[in-house]
Amino acid sequence: MSRLRRSPATPISSIRLLRHISTSTPTTASPTSRSWTPHDAFDAATEGLRAGTLRPEDAHNLFDELLRQATPVPERSLNGFLAALARVPASGACIRDGPALAVALFNRVCREEAGPQVAALTVCTCNILMDCCCRARRPDLGLALFGRFLRKGLRTDQIGANTFLKCLCYAKRTDEAVNVLLHRMSDLGCVPDAYSYNIVLKALCDNSMSQRALDLLQMMAKQGGACSPDVVAYSTVIHGFFNEGETGKACSLFHEMTRQGVKPSVVTYNSIIDALCKARAMDKAELVLRQMTTNGAQPDTVTYNCMIHGYATLGRLKEAAKMFRKMKSRGLIPDIVTCNSLLASLCKHGRSKEAAEFFDSMTAKGHKPDTVSYCILLHGHGTEGCFADMIGLFNSMKSNGIAADCRVFTILIDAYAKRGMVDDVMLIFTEMQQQGVSPNVVTYSTVIAVLSRMGRLTDAMEKFNQMVARGIQPNTTVYHSIIQSFCMHGGLVKAKELVSEMINKGIPRPDIVFFNSVINSLCKDGRVMDAHDIFDLVIDIGERPDVITFTSLIDGYCLVGKMDKAFGMLDAMELVGVEPNIVTYSTLVNGYCKNRRIDDGLTLFREMLCKGFKPDTITYNIILDGLFRSGRTVAARKMFHEMIESGTTVTISTYGIILGGLCRNNCADEAIVLFQKLGAMNVKFSITILNTMINAMYKVQRKEEAKELFAAISDSGLLPNESTYGVMIKNLLKDGAVEDANNMFSSMEKSGIVPSSRLINGIIRLLLDNGEIAKAGNYLSKVDGKRILLEASTTSLMLSLFSRKGKYHEDMTLLPAKYQFFDGCS
Repeated sequence: MSRLRRSPATPISSIRLLRHISTSTPTTASPTSRSWTPHDAFDAATEGLRAGTLRPEDAHNLFDELLRQATPVPERSLNGFLAALARVPASGACIRDGPALAVALFNRVCREEAGPQVAALTVCTCNILMDCCCRARRPDLGLALFGRFLRKGLRTDQIGANTFLKCLCYAKRTDEAVNVLLHRMSDLGCVPDAYSYNIVLKALCDNSMSQRALDLLQMMAKQGGACSPDVVAYSTVIHGFFNEGETGKACSLFHEMTRQGVKPSVVTYNSIIDALCKARAMDKAELVLRQMTTNGAQPDTVTYNCMIHGYATLGRLKEAAKMFRKMKSRGLIPDIVTCNSLLASLCKHGRSKEAAEFFDSMTAKGHKPDTVSYCILLHGHGTEGCFADMIGLFNSMKSNGIAADCRVFTILIDAYAKRGMVDDVMLIFTEMQQQGVSPNVVTYSTVIAVLSRMGRLTDAMEKFNQMVARGIQPNTTVYHSIIQSFCMHGGLVKAKELVSEMINKGIPRPDIVFFNSVINSLCKDGRVMDAHDIFDLVIDIGERPDVITFTSLIDGYCLVGKMDKAFGMLDAMELVGVEPNIVTYSTLVNGYCKNRRIDDGLTLFREMLCKGFKPDTITYNIILDGLFRSGRTVAARKMFHEMIESGTTVTISTYGIILGGLCRNNCADEAIVLFQKLGAMNVKFSITILNTMINAMYKVQRKEEAKELFAAISDSGLLPNESTYGVMIKNLLKDGAVEDANNMFSSMEKSGIVPSSRLINGIIRLLLDNGEIAKAGNYLSKVDGKRILLEASTTSLMLSLFSRKGKYHEDMTLLPAKYQFFDGCS
């Protein structure tokens, strides 16, 4: 005979076992046997819930048995079971959504065919189930249940009325909740208490109606008695104001709270400190923290986490570390949130090595890193290009019991993608899937973007089709990256297909800003015809080009010297009703000047004046540069005076154009006079201008002034660049000061400036011209054929000097051995 022995220490975890015993036990069992009872069944099920062993099917089997019984279900047993279900952890191994299951099970026993003997809807049961509905995010069911309860003629209690308010608030019916609170609670036979008000206050604040919550709070204060606002009420509204950015109102209410004799709790202080830290007002947060401890409220882990996160976000890591130590000195154990805040800040400020040290120390002290910790540090290593550290950390995850998820793999893929390391991207992407981790839309977006950027359109489309086949909807980012790639590589038909696909799927198609970026990139690369094809595509899909579109095309045509086409675009934009702006005209004027059509540029310049466009500094700079480059210094001077009279700002770039233009047109003395006047006016020069003036001074034999100007560069807060040293070296060589030139070259290398191939070739030619064959040989030894190449003009000069009939044929042995091949040349 089967017997059931129950012990509080050994909970029954299987309803199936209970049913088997009850059905196999005869009704005439001995006193030691036990027949099936709802009370015992619910006790066993409740214990199974607490032990984490009850499965949803077990619960349904229990209710199957209930429906076959003729005995009523004990209300207390049923309510105890439903209440336990309502509070089962969401991460439970057996029941994932207890509240939803509780509602579903009770619905079964309330059906008409179940009969009233199974379970009657009581006020206590109704309250539990309404709370379950809220927890299951189905407040509408809770409201329906409450209506059914009232229709049966039953009366609710205070708990029921408050739960009804909670259902209204969860259903976003806040206005109705306020109405019930203020006018209809008496109809339910209840009087609002502080808890009732707090439910509605929280709902108002959660829905960004903190001002209405404040009005309700003040109403509570006027009524007094049991409804006087407590610390929870004040803290709720203060938090609401902070969330809405109403810091002043939040602080005023805090002071009002203390004036009313309501002592702030740790939660109140934490809310204020958190808001101040997020507003980066760390000094004020420190004051509140001190006030908190003075008033006897002990800071907790949340308090210090807010402070640490605030300092860390600002990059004030010393203060964050100090707060970390202070937290531990108070006996509070930093949690993973604290540690992650410090990790994130270190990585954000490019200190992933220190972050890794902190990571190791926190694990050594017993703080087990979570997936977020690993993601932060992996991203930090990846951002800084520390791929060995990144992969090492990734490999350590598994040994520490943390499985890499989609976020982790996406971080690795993104790190390699940002540096165009496509092979590594694909390797990680493959490994991700081999480990059973499914890529999400962000992962695919990153992979497709890097493949598209590297011109691997076939691979990009393969991944695009793969994500669609897996049911992952491509987002705007995915479409944009692949459409841009097709546009850049001539696949306009496919680009148009993809745009149509976006429209059909209801995804916003690329706008004119997107296409302007593509057109501008192509034009900058000199691919203006390809850019014009994109322009035609824009028209075909019904998008309207704007002034930026036309201006980019004008710039592209100017760049390749097709000025008639460029001017034609100006006419075309006016025909379609797009008004050119000052940038459009300046771009076209610049094109004329760069293509040596200065008269056309001046004509257009006058035309824009007639049309009411006021030239800006850039426009005048373009015209001035064009006039100087065409040798029309008189017209340039006149234009400069016109610029000043028009009130247009004269910048250092303008002065650079004028000084450089004067020097190029043999007006170096005039340039020097202007330069000195500007210096007396404390104008801050650029290093480019100083280079120009040093060269000009040498040109008019004012060598000492040139040397003085070079020596004074550091005093002006500037540093010589390669051009500066180049000007000095070449002019010294022209004067025959070879040793001084060599010393200058050595100074340049010591300052960390790497000489260019152009400079080396220029020095070699000057030395050869001066007959300094051995010294020229020293510089020839720097030619490596990779970074520094021998220019054609240098080779030609050496050929003429060292060939059999050359001037320095006999001195060819002074050259490095690899250049002594001119011996057989004639």
